[in-house]
Amino acid sequence: MKNFRDRVAVVTGGAGGLGRAMAERFAREGMRVVIADVDAAALARTEAELRAGGADVAGVRCDVAKAADVEALAQAALARYGAVHVAVNNAGVSPVGPVWENTVRDWEWALGVNLWGVIHGVRVFTPILLAQGDEGHIVNTASVAGLINPPGMGVYNASKHAVVSLTETLHHDLARRGARVKCSVLCPAYVPTGIHDSERTRPKALVDEGRAPSAEQVATAAMVRKAVLSGRISAAQVAEAVLAAIRDERFYILTHERIKPAIAARMEDILSGATPRDPLALG
Repeated sequence: MKNFRDRVAVVTGGAGGLGRAMAERFAREGMRVVIADVDAAALARTEAELRAGGADVAGVRCDVAKAADVEALAQAALARYGAVHVAVNNAGVSPVGPVWENTVRDWEWALGVNLWGVIHGVRVFTPILLAQGDEGHIVNTASVAGLINPPGMGVYNASKHAVVSLTETLHHDLARRGARVKCSVLCPAYVPTGIHDSERTRPKALVDEGRAPSAEQVATAAMVRKAVLSGRISAAQVAEAVLAAIRDERFYILTHERIKPAIAARMEDILSGATPRDPLALG
């Protein structure tokens, strides 16, 4: 896709972090933007701020874990702008801790947002983009945790690996039919966003009342928080990389060059039959 002006983008998780940065970048390119988020207050604030900056933007509250919400999001975008050209399935959460300590509710929450949110986005928006007969692009936000497996993040890793797999298959399915719709998978490492504070958006029904986190969970959460906040690549830089990938029809969006040796090490371990190395312990 070379021309972005007056095209329509839908971005989930759009009230902050990477989602907001992408919405801002799309708006500067002349796109009309629909931002969706489960946090109604943050959504209203972001919508107002983007509009004050000159963006043609609409905010829609949406819990991406719910099929009906994503379907309503698509209909709201079509009702407002008449088309969708770029769909970014970006919302994400990050429970931590040893996998045997994660509860059923941890899994339901993370898979609901990180994986089912992408599933619903692909299921709902792909037919719309195809039916338009125009250029279109789908961006699914995974993580470098979809390519390597840091310890203490099993739920997150599993959800993000699934997003990478789903998006690679989506690419093949679209290519097989010669579609003008393309797709990309975004795999950033640590970026200063609010992902470390995602517990604030966990639905009450998926909270384990009275359960205190273990020492390992506390330590891992502190490590993740420190790593996220000290990230040297900004959300704006990631958004720029996403725009470039859409323009160039590039599938993999790897924003952190320094993580590539860890990805290579995992591939080497698989092909050689070696025991997996800890990606965080590699020099």
